[in-house]
Amino acid sequence: METYIDIFFSMDGDKASIIDKKLREMGLKTYIGEHDFVYDWGKIVDSSEVIKLIDKIQSNLKGTGAILKFTTIR
Repeated sequence: METYIDIFFSMDGDKASIIDKKLREMGLKTYIGEHDFVYDWGKIVDSSEVIKLIDKIQSNLKGTGAILKFTTIR
């Protein structure tokens, strides 16, 4: 399973490099292509685990001005 993250940056928010660093510290990897980042679960997880990851990402990026879109594929 993989969760893909697309990021939209605010001109009044943090720099892309700061957001990139925060996401990498959480174990996400940059993704070249249709999405910006990917989290590889390495297994099948239920929706509650995906929601926990999203909550953690939201908490870590709070105040950065970033708008996020998540897509999880089984």
